[in-house]
Amino acid sequence: MTGGERGPGPPGGRRAPQADGLPFRPPVPATARAAARCAALAAALLGLTGLTGWFTDTEALKSVLPGYAVSMKVNTAVALVALGLSLWATVREPARPRAVAAARAASALAVVIGVLTLAEYVTGVNAGIDELILDDDTAGTQTGAPGRMGPNTAVALTLAGLASLCAGARRIPAWAAQVPGLAVGALGMLRLYGAAYRVPQLERFGAYTGMALHTALALVLLAVALFLARPVEGLAGLLMNAGTTGALGRWLVLTVVIVPPLLGWAVLAGEDAGLFGPRLGTALLVAAHVAVFTAVVFVTLAVGRRVEVSHARLEWQVRQNALLRAFMDHTPAVVFIKDLEGRYLAVNTTFEQSLGLSRDQVLGRRDQDVMPSALARRARASDLAMLASGRPLQRQEVLTLPDGPREFLSSLFPISDASGTTYAVGGVVTDITERVAAQREVERSHRRFTALLESAPDATLITDGDGTVVMANRQVRRLFGRAPEELAGTRVVGLVPAARRRRHAALLGAYLRLRDPRPTVLDRDLYGMRRDGSEFPVEVSVSRLQSEQQTLAVLTVRDITERRRLEAERAERYEQQRRIAYTLQHSLMGEPPRLPHLPSAHRYLASVQDPGVGGDWFDVIPLDGRRTGVVIGDVMGRGLEAAAVMGQLRAASHALARTGAAPGALMTGLDAFVGDLADQLVTCLYLVIDQAAHRVTLCSAGHLPVIVLPPGGHARRLRAPVGVPLGVNDSSGVRLRFEEATHPLPPGSTLALYTDGLVERPGTDIDARIDDLARVLDRELAGARADPQTLDRAAARLVGALTPDAASHDDDVTLLLLGVPHAAG
Repeated sequence: MTGGERGPGPPGGRRAPQADGLPFRPPVPATARAAARCAALAAALLGLTGLTGWFTDTEALKSVLPGYAVSMKVNTAVALVALGLSLWATVREPARPRAVAAARAASALAVVIGVLTLAEYVTGVNAGIDELILDDDTAGTQTGAPGRMGPNTAVALTLAGLASLCAGARRIPAWAAQVPGLAVGALGMLRLYGAAYRVPQLERFGAYTGMALHTALALVLLAVALFLARPVEGLAGLLMNAGTTGALGRWLVLTVVIVPPLLGWAVLAGEDAGLFGPRLGTALLVAAHVAVFTAVVFVTLAVGRRVEVSHARLEWQVRQNALLRAFMDHTPAVVFIKDLEGRYLAVNTTFEQSLGLSRDQVLGRRDQDVMPSALARRARASDLAMLASGRPLQRQEVLTLPDGPREFLSSLFPISDASGTTYAVGGVVTDITERVAAQREVERSHRRFTALLESAPDATLITDGDGTVVMANRQVRRLFGRAPEELAGTRVVGLVPAARRRRHAALLGAYLRLRDPRPTVLDRDLYGMRRDGSEFPVEVSVSRLQSEQQTLAVLTVRDITERRRLEAERAERYEQQRRIAYTLQHSLMGEPPRLPHLPSAHRYLASVQDPGVGGDWFDVIPLDGRRTGVVIGDVMGRGLEAAAVMGQLRAASHALARTGAAPGALMTGLDAFVGDLADQLVTCLYLVIDQAAHRVTLCSAGHLPVIVLPPGGHARRLRAPVGVPLGVNDSSGVRLRFEEATHPLPPGSTLALYTDGLVERPGTDIDARIDDLARVLDRELAGARADPQTLDRAAARLVGALTPDAASHDDDVTLLLLGVPHAAG
């Protein structure tokens, strides 16, 4: 509610909206705005009617009385439509930004039309706007320039446009739109009076074009819309309010609007009968009466407004007194007011209940008349002490009541008049027994908390949200060499080496800004500093403590110098074991031979969860002629045990391959070998590349498919039957055969063999990952010669693309690329 809409009233009470202290019934403003919208829309329709008459050449629409009455000009019709729509959008609630902008543009258009027309009359220069839209064919029967509206119409449209702009600007007073609106209405009424009283001098001024009848009616409607656009402000607020001023104003305006025209009609009727003077004098007399009566109405309203505001202020003061009485009666404290002689002037309900006396038994009596003598003497002494000092007095005391001793907080204060002379004593007595008991419990809790803090084995500091130490226990002296009381009020980062303070402060600030932080232990790169400046590594446990006033941080600090020393020793031993295991792994896998007729490249990454050893292996075995056996396998599990099984299987597969065993027979032999090992499961794939016959024969025991990149083609899977993993036949009791498959292998092809550590990731589809591997292989080697250097670069890129975080993978990764060169190579 704006300042102009505030008025007195009880908090929470329902009342009519107010402006300038005047009350309004809720339906009235809404009804007034609806009337303003209807009037604006009707004015726009009248303008649209005239405009339609010009476009359709319908004389009845151009003029009310074709051939006799003045026609509405095209520019007039355009301005009326613009003003009507502008006011309709301005009064509409809620106002939309686009509608407001359009309304202002329409008002500005009307102003421009009116101002340019007036400029034509003043300067005598034709600006070319009169027949800008249509040629005027009515000039022959009327006086004036073709298509040019009358000067009175131009003045009215200019005033209406300016008033419409003011009505839509809430920062401009409402009267800035209402006063020009009344002037617009007066110009329109003059034309209507001229028609009603048959006075042609009111239709036009001098030898200029006159005003059409429906133009006059539209101006009157625009005046109504302008006046009611803001019904609770300005002149309209004086007329529409529910108080005395509103009622008086409405009667006066009704009188002004109805009585003078009736009087004028009666006078003209008498003149027609030969009883009175000229018609013109009578018409002007009636118009003057209307103006005078209107001025009288608003002067009367201004007087009535002052009366109404004074009345409202008086009612507000009465309500304030009632609110004060209600406040005193509903407060749980004892409240009283005495005169300077100690007689009670006012007491509340709690006072009555505490003494067991009614208000009538207390008012006008002194303390000794209504309470025990000892208590009365103490009360009077307190009153006199407060009056002697001239300042409010507050004291806490224990009083023995029938239900036992109670603690009270008494407040006494002087009450002065406007001149500053003290004429009464006010008092408020509050029972604070429970509050004092709670405060004592808080003090006991604080002592218990302090004892708990001091019993902690580590240095503990409590800081506020800015990192300032509020409290510290005695252990900080042992850890930092500084007393607890010395640290209070200092920044906790002062216990950190200077070069590390910014980081430590940022960590604490980030923790305290969390919405719901949990206790956290930090021990990475955190250091403390003793009094002598020496640094030492620390572990800090941080948690948040929410007090009533602020957020606190509890920091528990522990010296971890010894822990860091032991961790360094363990890390050194682990590194030694890792190097030994790495050597063992490479000795078991060996280095595949470099065959000039079969270039190859490989990559092996051990799992980071074990000391560099795993169960993946591969081998390239030269056979007779240009035949080569290739085996790749994966022992389930990790660590030294998997590496040991891998070493045995590598040796066994190498031996079986050198005997010339076919892939299926080799897989059957390995299956029997694994069956002799307890609880082992192995996936394996063996293939024989026959470069002379340009083919490859392979057999799979549960292993992932081989990817082949043929010359001039795209990488794809090499289809082959997939048997069960090695070691399953023995445990299942059913012996399953390992089937072989043979495929053409043209020169220039590239084969990719790998283990699941390369393509398997939690939450991903392994088939999609294999397709990714094929796409990367296709991108890296399509159209390239299969020489060792090219294969080595491609192997590095394949592992980098599919294992981007090599430092955190949790499975062994093995990749082998084989190139089948052309016969010439």
